Amino acid sequence: MGNGALEGAVIAVAGAGGPAGRAALLRLAEAGAVVVGSDNDPERLASAVDAARYAHGGATVTGETVDLLDLESTRDWAARTEKEFGRVDGLVHLVGGWRGSETFTKTSLDDWDFLELLLVRTVQHTTLAFHEALQRSDRGRYVLISAAGATKPTAGNAAYAAGKAAAEAWTLAMADYFRKAGGEQGPTSAAAILVVKALVHDAMRADRPNAKFAGFTDVKDLAESIVDVWDKPAAEVNGKRLWLTEKP
Repeated sequence: MGNGALEGAVIAVAGAGGPAGRAALLRLAEAGAVVVGSDNDPERLASAVDAARYAHGGATVTGETVDLLDLESTRDWAARTEKEFGRVDGLVHLVGGWRGSETFTKTSLDDWDFLELLLVRTVQHTTLAFHEALQRSDRGRYVLISAAGATKPTAGNAAYAAGKAAAEAWTLAMADYFRKAGGEQGPTSAAAILVVKALVHDAMRADRPNAKFAGFTDVKDLAESIVDVWDKPAAEVNGKRLWLTEKP
């Protein structure tokens, strides 16, 4: 079981109840991982967990409601996961949200207050809670999903782009922790960023059958790219922005 393989790996998924989380649970379970999901919506989470279990009989997929805006609750989740399964090999951060405005001058700082919690604070709490367990793993990975807008913000997306940029910076700082912990041998764990333009899923296509969703990443393709992070050596993905759409 080399560094990068997912068979038997223990992967936590934050934001597991949404469309991207649902796809990630399915793909990670298919790859042989033990999957531990969290979400703030218990019904949505239970549905996603049940779907992954049903699709992959014998897979270990669990879920629990965790308040990722509370650091101690997040640390408790990390500790429980490691105690129950003996290790933690990954944290996939899929907590998202969006608010925007027509123009820069109409930007509401209430949008920033909302997005800072979802896009930044949850990243801070999950990284601080899980970093030691991930470093103890021989294949630890922290995977952040970010947006191209963090690199090239548009006038109406100031709050969203700033939140994503802050989350990226925080994740890259974690990557530097892994780099330094690895010493001369190089990192054994990694923090990587998957960059999309936006995400699309089947329900969105059904609601807007004539929309092209140009440049969007399907949540199933995102899930595949998440799994791919474990297929590469830690040094190859640590501190890297891995683009799933064209660079702006």
